Amino acid sequence: MNIVIVDDNITNLMIIEKILQKAGYDQLVLLSSARELYDYLQLDAPSSVEVPADLILMDLMMPEIDGLEACRTILANERYEDLPIIIVTAMGDSYKMAEAMDAGALDYVMKPINKVELLARIRSVLRLKYEKDLRKERDKRIQHELDLAKQVQLSMLSDPIVQEDVAISAVYKPSFELAGDLYAWYQISPGRYGVILLDMMGHGISSSLVCMYIYSTLKDAITDLGDPEAVMQELNRRMNQLQMPDSLENYYFTAIYFVLDTTERTIEYVNAGHPAGIAIVDDEVKLMTDGCCPLGFFEEIDVTNGVIPFKKEARILLFTDGLSEGLEEKYEEAISKLVSSMKEQGMDDPKELFEQLQLSSEMLQAAKDDMCLVMVATNGGPSVLG
Repeated sequence: MNIVIVDDNITNLMIIEKILQKAGYDQLVLLSSARELYDYLQLDAPSSVEVPADLILMDLMMPEIDGLEACRTILANERYEDLPIIIVTAMGDSYKMAEAMDAGALDYVMKPINKVELLARIRSVLRLKYEKDLRKERDKRIQHELDLAKQVQLSMLSDPIVQEDVAISAVYKPSFELAGDLYAWYQISPGRYGVILLDMMGHGISSSLVCMYIYSTLKDAITDLGDPEAVMQELNRRMNQLQMPDSLENYYFTAIYFVLDTTERTIEYVNAGHPAGIAIVDDEVKLMTDGCCPLGFFEEIDVTNGVIPFKKEARILLFTDGLSEGLEEKYEEAISKLVSSMKEQGMDDPKELFEQLQLSSEMLQAAKDDMCLVMVATNGGPSVLG
């Protein structure tokens, strides 16, 4: 426990030193000016260097640099922004006291020093520091766990596929540490691919956990069942298993799932309350709107399959509503913009498409929802998708 005492009056230094030593505080540093304090604290040192003080008792009126200026300078340094400072002063000016508190000091003590008052204020400030340090350590541990969970969540996302008959890839811009969007694709059989994009209600840890729960069922549901209606029924059943009778909040998600058959040249899909997928087949635009309600609301749902045939080639774009919100446009206008961008130069890479939309860094930082694009291109997609 290092307590630094700063006062240009040697007598005051000795008095405070004796009071603190008798109270059991034996790690004391005595300094006679703010300049000496700056040197002791090493304000220019990197953030990794250990902070050499737990508390500063600082005189208000000092030559060259007064206590107010020193207080502001120290607390403006990232390493010392939480360092407690108690102002010690002979001045009874309430405006000066208010100015000291505004500068970041946690408390003040009037001269001549009252031993009981000084020790009580020190104990109070150190107790606050101890609680703040505990909170910072807890937050650091939580952040570490969130970073780990984020890596786990990102590892679940499917890697790009580039094959002779199809190319599948995605671009993902989560708005939070843990996101509520999830995409996946699997090859069901030669020439048949199941692709899904879902958007879980809410954000953060709870939505991420529900996403992971759904992910645990996706591969088996898609590769074993394949059929869009059967897959959606199974995912709805799993979501209803998760609901708790006494919970005030029911979890649900929107999703769009389709099976691309490059041999039969069909796209069979179900849209469960999700923004319509865009399919450009043989230069004709089709919106993927057929389906059902979001999954998790009801135990029993009616599902309608949509089928889009194509003769030569197809390009399919799935996206979450965070994208249309990020474009700050009405849904219909966002669809039109996406279609125009897809048609331009036969764009097949979602990263290129995302860049084409010209979302500013300010828009991305201010986004309140995750943004995700999944793009599928048949017959001669790009040879490399980054």
